Amino acid sequence: MRTEITPGQTSDYLGFELVMADNLPQPKILLADRGYDADGIRKSMDDRGVRPVIPMRRSRKKRIGVDRSLYRLRNLVERCFNKLKNARRVATRYDKTAESFLGFADITSIRLWLRHLST
Repeated sequence: MRTEITPGQTSDYLGFELVMADNLPQPKILLADRGYDADGIRKSMDDRGVRPVIPMRRSRKKRIGVDRSLYRLRNLVERCFNKLKNARRVATRYDKTAESFLGFADITSIRLWLRHLST
């Protein structure tokens, strides 16, 4: 898992390269929401041999289809974020430094993973 922090006003696709660095295992599919629908992201994923499953923005002139059955799996990611936000410290970002916030987000993720392993 990789977590990065960007300013609140930064759009999703500007922080994309931070998260999708080359030192991670190579994914086969990228599940993302409309915020990641950019030609640069699609080209980057195609160059890596990754299939992007991203619904297109309404303003897109060139129509691109999306596999709805695969896109439904994105619900698992959204539920994971919901569970992370159950930790008040993650949801409200009380920490003063980015390092402290990311550290607690990692600790909360590990806690959720261990809970998942025990069931």
